[in-house]
Amino acid sequence: MADKRAERIARLIAPLRVPPGTEVDLARDYDPRYKAHLKKREGRELLAVGVELLAEYQARLAAQDTYGVLFCLQALDAGGKDGTIRHVMSGINPQGVHVSSFKVPSAEELDHDYLWRYARRLPARGDIAVFNRSHYEEVLVVRVHPDVLDRQQLPPKARGKGIWKRRYREINDWERHLTDNGFAVVKIFLNLSREEQRTRFLKRIDLPEKNWKFSAADVRERRYWDDYQRAFSEMLSATSTKRAPWYVVPADRKWFARICASAVLVHTLMEIDPQYPVIGERARADLRTARRELEEQAPEGAPADPYAAERDRRARTEE
Repeated sequence: MADKRAERIARLIAPLRVPPGTEVDLARDYDPRYKAHLKKREGRELLAVGVELLAEYQARLAAQDTYGVLFCLQALDAGGKDGTIRHVMSGINPQGVHVSSFKVPSAEELDHDYLWRYARRLPARGDIAVFNRSHYEEVLVVRVHPDVLDRQQLPPKARGKGIWKRRYREINDWERHLTDNGFAVVKIFLNLSREEQRTRFLKRIDLPEKNWKFSAADVRERRYWDDYQRAFSEMLSATSTKRAPWYVVPADRKWFARICASAVLVHTLMEIDPQYPVIGERARADLRTARRELEEQAPEGAPADPYAAERDRRARTEE
């Protein structure tokens, strides 16, 4: 059963993976409205399966306490990052998931190298860290708006012509360091069309309960649409690696984007395949001793082990 689910998930996300070394052109290579011939009803069922699998594998990840997962979400404004996080992570134990949203860097953060603030939010072993926007802002927003680079207080030699290629290399090296040390890096770009973004912005204006989400700055940022598309395309081309590939998830249909994000994360956890720890003989002896003591404390008329009794009753019923 697990193998069939794994195969189905792998087939779903295969077209979304950016092959390492390829030259990406977003407009040419990825359709924001792609939905893999799925219907919305099928999508709800798949998302439920994904949430169930995530809960199962996250429990094993936490118990094993050997690997960690960094889940990076990038998108333009109204791309659906918050909703994706809310739906995909709905069945996971919140103690094992930590979400970080990166806004304008503080004065303290600007006094460090550009990866410093992201490194502080990396997952511990056994945990999943979600980056709502990520270290890739440093080759996206910073590239589209050079004035942001001015505030990073870089020495003149660090601001040369090759700064973006150097940052791609540094990010790839950083992610390789993480994966070499047991931390999987999952990277999803929610690919939203310009028209769908316009529609979502208007919805935020039209619906009073969504007014709080709207910012006039988001509309001003639309003026840089073409610049962002070029920056995204080059970023995907330069930083999708075998160890930490990018997945371009069609985002015009929210339900499909959430399925894909869930599938990518589940696929990553299945590849890690964390296992519950197996205890040694000494610990088993301690368990047997504890069992006998607890069974002796059962009230009169009560089963010595209620859980075992219920398990046996169900087994007999199924027969």
